[in-house]
Amino acid sequence: MSILDLTAVELGKKIKSGEITAVEATKAALAQIRALEPVLNCYVTVDEEGALKRAGEVQKQIEDGTLTGPLAGVPIAIKDNMCTEGLLTTCSSKILDNFKPTYTAEAVKNLEAAGAIILGKTNMDEFAMGSTTETSAYGETKNPWNPEHVPGGSSGGSCAAVAANECFFALGSDTGGSI
Repeated sequence: MSILDLTAVELGKKIKSGEITAVEATKAALAQIRALEPVLNCYVTVDEEGALKRAGEVQKQIEDGTLTGPLAGVPIAIKDNMCTEGLLTTCSSKILDNFKPTYTAEAVKNLEAAGAIILGKTNMDEFAMGSTTETSAYGETKNPWNPEHVPGGSSGGSCAAVAANECFFALGSDTGGSI
């Protein structure tokens, strides 16, 4: 079984037991992203350097016993409408093309504190105002099971990234009943 076939819970247990490292899991997810993104377009931003650095830091904390939760070392994705300090947050709009927040959303902070590794920010309908992930300024996201179809939305990038094994789970959001 490939690392990518594991659920987030299964991966967390294997990382905690030492069968898999956070760095190995992160590298596997990043390789999957590189392989599939030209077709799927699940991500607006991929932070390969930051994810690998964080995976190394988290792995050390796991090994010294200071980080023991079920999400420690698990690579995740964040919908592009949730602020992440220093990492682009565009809401899939060219208006925010260069916006790097000076703070991190509380939900994301909690995941980081639990040891989750942020791989990047996922595509969405611009400003979350849509239901297909076709209105992103960065191109539409394709459904990994059938690229002729859309994944839905507005959290389509998050949904497609999980379905394509490009991350182990992802945050999405709901504006009008889309989740």
